[in-house]
Amino acid sequence: MKLLNVNIDHFATLRNARGGKEPDPIAAAMIAELAGASGIVCHLREDRRHIKDRDLEILREVVQTKLDLEMAANEEIIHIALKTQPELVTIVPEKREELTTEGGLDVINHLTPLKLLCERMHSHDIEVSFFVDPNKKQIESALLAGADMVELHTGDYSNAACDKDIEREYKRIKNASDFAVGCGLKIAAGHGLNYLNVAKICGIDEIGEISIGHSIVARAAFVGLSNAVKEMLELMYRK
Repeated sequence: MKLLNVNIDHFATLRNARGGKEPDPIAAAMIAELAGASGIVCHLREDRRHIKDRDLEILREVVQTKLDLEMAANEEIIHIALKTQPELVTIVPEKREELTTEGGLDVINHLTPLKLLCERMHSHDIEVSFFVDPNKKQIESALLAGADMVELHTGDYSNAACDKDIEREYKRIKNASDFAVGCGLKIAAGHGLNYLNVAKICGIDEIGEISIGHSIVARAAFVGLSNAVKEMLELMYRK
């Protein structure tokens, strides 16, 4: 059974747009869990554009499932992660000018520092996932660095405009999943997945977890967060 991890960043984005207290991303996390989410994801960016440090502290206190902290391999954020102790950190590339994460992490060319990062996290019983493109060399490097999991970047699949391109990107994800499971890595998938395209990815048996944020938050504006999570779970479990 696929597990759904809900990213609550965009509730914080909406809150920060007015500089107030609503909507509360902490309340969003609790509602998502009650609706069936198996984990809560948040990204503590260097510029703090959505989740703030205090949000993370409270999330650590209240999340009852799994807390997945998305983060860049930045020393300040590493210290915060070690102090907070989420169950999982997902290492992502990060650029100040991007609207959202634009692609997978380059593990190949940053192998030594990422290996040291894994060792530090493991010393605090924190598992490590690398957000990577569906590329065998990147997955192999993630294994060499000591990662426990890879989250496969599904952005190209999600943005594909025609059946031919969708099928090409799907095969890339399927082949990468086969390779990753053969390496002994756990597998998640995320970025751009929505109510129209998630079912096909859930058909890949090797993928154990799905991470979704924006589309659930957007759907919640119309039907409420609890219903939005339940609708996504129904699509994920449908055969």
